Amino acid sequence: MSSSLHPMLNVAIKAARAAGAIINRASLDVEAVRVSVKQTNDFVTEIDHAAEAAIIETLLTAYPDHGIWAEESGRREGKGRDKDFIWIIDPLDGTTNFIHGFPVYCVSIALMVKGRIEQAVIYDPTRNDLFCATRGRGAYLNERRIRVAKRTTLRECLISTGFPFRPGDAFQTYLKMLGEVMPRCAGVRRPGSAALDLAYVAAGFSDGFFEMGLSPWDVAAGSLIVTEAGGLVGNFTGEADFLEQKECLAANPRIYGQLVGLTGKYSKFASAGDKAAVRQSTEASAPADQAPADGEQAAHGDDAPF
Repeated sequence: MSSSLHPMLNVAIKAARAAGAIINRASLDVEAVRVSVKQTNDFVTEIDHAAEAAIIETLLTAYPDHGIWAEESGRREGKGRDKDFIWIIDPLDGTTNFIHGFPVYCVSIALMVKGRIEQAVIYDPTRNDLFCATRGRGAYLNERRIRVAKRTTLRECLISTGFPFRPGDAFQTYLKMLGEVMPRCAGVRRPGSAALDLAYVAAGFSDGFFEMGLSPWDVAAGSLIVTEAGGLVGNFTGEADFLEQKECLAANPRIYGQLVGLTGKYSKFASAGDKAAVRQSTEASAPADQAPADGEQAAHGDDAPF
C-alpha cells in the first residue's frame, strides 16, 4: 500500500488482501470446501462467508459507522454523519470458477458516498493483481496507471460477457444479443467473473463487456475503475443508470457507442417498439415446448428482461 493513496482506498486494499489470503489458502484444497446452493447454478461457499467477514471486520475497524452492502450478509445502514458512506462488497466474484479450481475469480470492494462510487478495489488473488481507483485520480494495476484500449472499430475488438445461468434469466433474449455482437467482433470471451471483466476492460486487456442479471456488488468497483481508465459504463442503451438495473455495458468511448447500437433494443429502457420486436423475435426462435399456447400471452419472465 502506498501513502499517496486515499486513506479509505488503503483500508479497502488491506481488506481485499485479507480476503485474498483466505481464498488462496482454501484453493490449495478446494475439494474440502463446503458448498451450498442458493438456487440452481448459483453457489456459495464457506470461503465466501469467511472472506466477507474478514473484509467487513477490516472496514468497520477503521470506519465503524459506515454502512455495508455485501452479497452474503446483506445491507446494514451507516450511522450518524457517516450514514452516506456505504461499502459494496463481493467477497468472491466467480464462486463457480473457484469451486472447480478454475483460477478466474476476485475480491471486489467499492465505497459509495451519497450514491456515487468514490473508491474501488478489485483483487485477483491467484495472480496477485490489484486493480484500484479513486474518483478523479485515475485507475491503476499494481501501481501502474492503466487506460482502456484504443481500438476504434468493433471488428478488431475482443469482447467479454457473462452467460445467463439462473432460473428466470433471459436466456433466449441473451442469445439474440450475443448473436448481434459475436459476428461483428474479433472474439467473445466468458471468463466467469464480471468484476474482473470490468477490470480487464479498464486495463485494455479486452475492449468491451456486456452482461445482464448482475447485482450492484458485481459491478460497483469495476465501474469506477473503467471510468477512471477513460472508459464508459452504463446500461444497454448507454445511459448511466445501471448499478441496480441488472444490465451493464462497458468499453472505450468509440466501441461503447457501437455496442449500444447492438444491445440497446434488449435493454429494459428500450422503446416500446424495440421491446415488442425483440419479444416477437424471441418467441419465434424459442423451442416449441417453450412457446406460448394458442391464445395465451407470452410470459415476460423467463426469456424477456422487460
